[in-house]
Amino acid sequence: MKMVIAIVRPEAVEDVKAALFEAQIHKMTVSHVKGCGQQMGYTESYRGNVNTVNLLTKVRFEIAVNDEFVKPTIDAVMKVARTGKIGDGKIFVQTVEECYRIRTGEEGTDAIG
Repeated sequence: MKMVIAIVRPEAVEDVKAALFEAQIHKMTVSHVKGCGQQMGYTESYRGNVNTVNLLTKVRFEIAVNDEFVKPTIDAVMKVARTGKIGDGKIFVQTVEECYRIRTGEEGTDAIG
């Protein structure tokens, strides 16, 4: 069991969701997050004041999958989120030690579905 965490641009959210659904991956948690990386932010002027914005808005997908779905999950995200420009995001894969479905009491790979 793995947890695939994908950090993507906000404008890629609907495309990522559609690609995941197409790859038969229907369970995910989506959060709005802020972060900084290679983009280094930008400056903006408001009423004569120049502000540096270096925490940019991103969207975080957390997708728990059984081992055979790790590669299809990564491929689906990469296919639609990659523009080739700085700020496209990152994908992290972590091992999930245990998983329980609260509703049924299922454990392990059965709980992930």
